[in-house]
Amino acid sequence: MKLGVENRKEVIALGALGVLALGLLANAFWPSAATPAPAAPAGASNSARANIRRTNSGKLVKAPEPRLDPTLDLDLLRQSEQSKYAGKARNIFVAGSQPEIETPKKDGREVVKFTPPVIAPPPPINLKFFGFASKPGEPKKIFLSQGEDIFIAGEGDIVDRRYRVLRISPAAVDIEDVINNNRQSIPLTQG
Repeated sequence: MKLGVENRKEVIALGALGVLALGLLANAFWPSAATPAPAAPAGASNSARANIRRTNSGKLVKAPEPRLDPTLDLDLLRQSEQSKYAGKARNIFVAGSQPEIETPKKDGREVVKFTPPVIAPPPPINLKFFGFASKPGEPKKIFLSQGEDIFIAGEGDIVDRRYRVLRISPAAVDIEDVINNNRQSIPLTQG
């Protein structure tokens, strides 16, 4: 049975790397007791600046120092008691306080005139009915034109993706504008 110790230099290098890895792991999990202390402030001016802070109103006030002592700091309590509420609305910290309501400048009996909005009439249907296109035994069909476009339609058909043919009579055709919900009767024209 061979253990792989034929190359002695590789086994020594592997052993040295294993010892080094164990040393690094031990250092990571068991830190030494000699930790460096935090650096002291550089000068007195820095410590004086650290004790002063600016409030929202722009005043410079003494900043409280963080401490672990749970006793009540009477100076901070007096300072908070001296602050005044300066809002314009109701003071939520005083029971029964009411907001100041401005008195109306007029007597309040002014009548407001309501004018309904002007609704524009729907645009007219600009199709022209100029003839029939039906054969005996088939449903009635008609010719409609719009500019240079000519359409052939029967009752219930949609023309130009906008107009529905409702009823076809011998002298006129009833058409509905589907977009504007407008109905119009178009008479037969000669031409």
